[in-house]
Amino acid sequence: MERKSSKPTVDRRQFLTGVGVMAASAATAATTVKPAGAADAAPAPHVPSALPPSFQVAQAETGSPRDAARDPAREAARVKGIPGSDFMVDVIKSLDIKYLPSNCASSFRAIHESLINYGGNTKPEFLTCMHEESAVAMAHGYFKIAGKPLLTLCHGTVGLQHAAMAVYNAWCDRVPVIVVGGNDLDAAYRPPGVPTVHSAQDINAIVRDYTKWDDTPVSLQHFSQSFVRAYKIAMTPPYGPVAISLDAGLQQEPMRDHGAKPYIPRYVPTAPPQGDSGAVKEAARLLAQAQNPVIVVDRAARTAEGVGLLVQLAELLQARVIDMGGRMNFPRTHYLNSPPTVVNGADVIIGMELTDFWAVVNSFTDNGEHGGIGTNSTRIKPDTKLISISSVELNTKANYQDFQRFQVVDVPMAADAQATLPALIEAVKSAIPNDRKAAIEKRGEAARKAYADNQARTRQAAALGWDASPISTARLVMETYGAVKDLDWSLVASEGNVSNWPNRLWPMDKYHHWIGRSGGYGVGYGAPASVGAALANRDLGRFSVSIQSDGDLMYAPGVLWTAAKHKIPLLAVMHNNRGYHQEVMHVQRLANFRNRPSNLGGDMGPVGTSIQNPDIEYHKLAESMGWWAKGPIKDPAQLGPALKEAVAVVKSGQPALLNVWTQPR
Repeated sequence: MERKSSKPTVDRRQFLTGVGVMAASAATAATTVKPAGAADAAPAPHVPSALPPSFQVAQAETGSPRDAARDPAREAARVKGIPGSDFMVDVIKSLDIKYLPSNCASSFRAIHESLINYGGNTKPEFLTCMHEESAVAMAHGYFKIAGKPLLTLCHGTVGLQHAAMAVYNAWCDRVPVIVVGGNDLDAAYRPPGVPTVHSAQDINAIVRDYTKWDDTPVSLQHFSQSFVRAYKIAMTPPYGPVAISLDAGLQQEPMRDHGAKPYIPRYVPTAPPQGDSGAVKEAARLLAQAQNPVIVVDRAARTAEGVGLLVQLAELLQARVIDMGGRMNFPRTHYLNSPPTVVNGADVIIGMELTDFWAVVNSFTDNGEHGGIGTNSTRIKPDTKLISISSVELNTKANYQDFQRFQVVDVPMAADAQATLPALIEAVKSAIPNDRKAAIEKRGEAARKAYADNQARTRQAAALGWDASPISTARLVMETYGAVKDLDWSLVASEGNVSNWPNRLWPMDKYHHWIGRSGGYGVGYGAPASVGAALANRDLGRFSVSIQSDGDLMYAPGVLWTAAKHKIPLLAVMHNNRGYHQEVMHVQRLANFRNRPSNLGGDMGPVGTSIQNPDIEYHKLAESMGWWAKGPIKDPAQLGPALKEAVAVVKSGQPALLNVWTQPR
């Protein structure tokens, strides 16, 4: 069904003209002296930002509509028939999207109203967010637990600009998010003022460089097809965000009562791309003949089944595995789990869904040489064979450099790693000759010893400064583990700013134990992504815990209110080192290169990196938004008891935050 009907019940021009008449009537009434004893007349309906703000306009925008019989202008303007936005809600519901985190806005008011009153605020349920970046990041974190994408609504130009950083994180992290931006395309009829400022010919251009696909539907049938297509594209590996620009008029106009009704296409998932059979056989031959094969994984496991497949391949070859941590790919408790240094002696390396293959096999030293660009060197032997399975090769774009440096690979496969693993496992089984099996078993024995030695060294390193105040990051992490270890726990955010202690020490062996990092390293991801992941875990009966950095929280602290409002239980343990410590190190390094002091700001380092004086009382911030909170905790002896209290609160269904003063790293 098309929007432009020859005989619409009420077209957009009539609708907006009627609204203008009512706005004028309301403004006139506000300046007219009311006869004594006359009943109060309810103001006209909302006109978004078309009039200067005043008490009278506020009444007109928020009051109840007049009796239509006494208000011919309103009767003329009333939308007859089924609103287009009701049909849009039917389309959304067909895809079983459970939640819709969003910051409300006038540009999508029609679909907002339909979601609530027509859709019953269920599937999706509207989650009130304080910022568009938080809304997208919540959807980001949610997917990495639930495996299903969420929808978010953004307000025209400004809302999508707010959301852009989180969209970029999702792009770099290969996470599907469906972003619908309200827009007002028809300049002849849209209200003047703010609605026009917040509109654009092409709002999707803001995020086009880091979304998989976008569209601007011009009819309800077009919307139906675009939305299902967007969902399908987002959910085909490599996953990624998609965007739809949604015209306000298309939302508000009624469906026609004649002609063919718009239909909703049936969603059928696309099978993920698998590796070429010849390339799979060649990879299997190289791995089977290798003296020291190494498997490197980053986002290879899309599900818990993917972890099991990687264990099968690793044990079949007794190959050491380096998990780069983009997802929970391989159990940290497995004896084949290894540090990155094992690539040094490898003769065959297979990388799966790697963010940066170049950095796996090369090193970069920031030493101030070569004009400040540092020094490169190789980590591997000259004859080491490289194999790559990566779906990202199917989706690389030109502008943003998330694809990293170019690395020559001997056997490259543009395919989804998890989908390719079953065929690769069978090919490796066939390729291993009987006379190699004893050597492979011996390789496994050496790996067991190396794993035990590495664990012992890591525990010794963690014990350093155990009783220090501020609290060491190792103690912060291990006291937190001690408080949750008997629960079905899920670590929903840690940006690697605690020396990677969780991945080094926690016995992670389930897919939901670790959800990876932000992808684009955008500060402000951790808090909202934790809340989104905790939402998914809440529905699954799991306990969510986050190591929450201080600078990250201050980018979008309003998400604390969203968690309390929607009763999302989460334990947030603050890594409050009172500074942007990575930038402290960068400025200090440059000062060292230039042979001059840099500590002009005192406290945490150079000017511009310290978050002190005044110190932020994160526990009070959380309390003000409905959380249980405690702090500041500076004495390590107080940390364990405080964690016990906080865990009990979260188990009761509330979010809880501990403000812990910590060492820088």
